[in-house]
Amino acid sequence: MGLIVVDNSLVKTALTALRDKDTPPENFRKLAATVATVVAAEAARNLPLRIAPVKTPIETTDGYYFERGLIAVPVLRAGLGMLEPVLELLPFAKVGYLGLERNEETAVASVYYSKLPPLEGSDVWILDPMLATGGSSARAAEILYSAGAESISLLCIVAAPEGVALLKREHPDIQIITASLDRELNTKKYIMPGLGDFGDRLFGTV
Repeated sequence: MGLIVVDNSLVKTALTALRDKDTPPENFRKLAATVATVVAAEAARNLPLRIAPVKTPIETTDGYYFERGLIAVPVLRAGLGMLEPVLELLPFAKVGYLGLERNEETAVASVYYSKLPPLEGSDVWILDPMLATGGSSARAAEILYSAGAESISLLCIVAAPEGVALLKREHPDIQIITASLDRELNTKKYIMPGLGDFGDRLFGTV
């Protein structure tokens, strides 16, 4: 498993504003989209390519084309904040949805919704902004592997070391691409320093 923490000045400044408790939902959504776009661009470095000829106005040269399909799977509901930027960047991607609900006492995620396209032969990206305990992401990966996924990456905005460690234990082949590796989880399983509840701040349900 690889862990990539995006080192980009645009991401650092946008993430600072995302952390600010006074950032309103309309700004939060725009900033989240900015960070998600850069994280997705970093993740796209790993997508395999094939070489085939392309005719320019001057001559024929080598062109590069994506070799496999791509399926983006946002984890509801917070993951929806990352979906549009991914589709803007990679419009050929197909979309699946996973609804996972975390028990606040046990931090165990249960499935309440799943709608997936065929996964075989495609790279699969889990979109889950907050990698906290890792339980939701590990459960999502388990579902996707069972449905036929062969190559999975997790794209997130903020990750905690505890979540990274759990995912490494349970799904060592998954690559994690994040904008920040934060310090730790608090006693309520929130990421520190974090940015609060991503879904609530995204949709204004605080």
